[in-house]
Amino acid sequence: MSLHASGLPVGRGLLYLIVAGAAWGTAGAAASLVYRASDLGPVALSFWRCAAGLVLLAAARLLRPRGAAAVAPAPLGRRVRRALATGIGLAVFQTAYFAAVSATGLAVATVVTLGAGPVLIALGARLTLGERLGGGGVAAVTGALAGLVVLVIGGGGASVRPWGVLLALVSAAGYSVMTLLTRRWGREGGADASATTVSAFAVTSLCLLPFAVGEGLVPHAVDPVRTVVLLGYIAAVPTALAYALYFAGAAVVRSATVSVIMLLEPVSAAVLAVCVLGERVSLATCVGTVLMLGAVGGLAVAEARGVVPVQ
Repeated sequence: MSLHASGLPVGRGLLYLIVAGAAWGTAGAAASLVYRASDLGPVALSFWRCAAGLVLLAAARLLRPRGAAAVAPAPLGRRVRRALATGIGLAVFQTAYFAAVSATGLAVATVVTLGAGPVLIALGARLTLGERLGGGGVAAVTGALAGLVVLVIGGGGASVRPWGVLLALVSAAGYSVMTLLTRRWGREGGADASATTVSAFAVTSLCLLPFAVGEGLVPHAVDPVRTVVLLGYIAAVPTALAYALYFAGAAVVRSATVSVIMLLEPVSAAVLAVCVLGERVSLATCVGTVLMLGAVGGLAVAEARGVVPVQ
């Protein structure tokens, strides 16, 4: 199994990304339960998600063994630039996505954001990192995007509004920049994934705070205990854990492969909706899930074996 400059095996990086994508998929269901139990808005929820996640990540970083910090710290100026770039990218990704959902609906916002991400990342990786997909990679991305469309809007009822689509494209751009920068820093070496995650969440929390205050920072909850428990779950699993794994995996795995693996998010959400929320299994759900899992599995195997060309 090949090792990257950061010391993390590529195979383990792939596993981290798979777990992160599955964890991201649980955030939507948890958020919907928060909305039912309180009047918390989407931007305020995103702020509390990032702020509480930041506390958990910082605590975990302080409690880790001294010998775990294997990467020498980069110069202060470089760390500040990385924190600002990653944090702003994360803030744009999350905030523009929530705005797109409000403007054009969940289905179209999800398809445009997650669908445009792999395309923008593949182009960016080719132009800035010298990474190319090859025939197999193109087929995998195409299959994953087809599965995404079938899975998310196959049930019908989607409405397309230009302003919402534009916001979704802005969200995809923020996600793409964040992914490409993480990959570049991982290839250069000297990037501490833990420090990157903590600093990114600090910047994102500051960016979201004024918008969250305007929306209403403190919720009025019918069931305050349930709301706090749900917020704690969102902060711990699909945020602190998932993003820590994401930044670590994205530093060692090719950018286009990262973007395809993270399409596991809607698959995880669909499975959760059927198994936990009691939604019916539709043909679109089955077909889309099979297409996306096949594409993710094929590309991950090729990445682990080093079959996918780098340049």
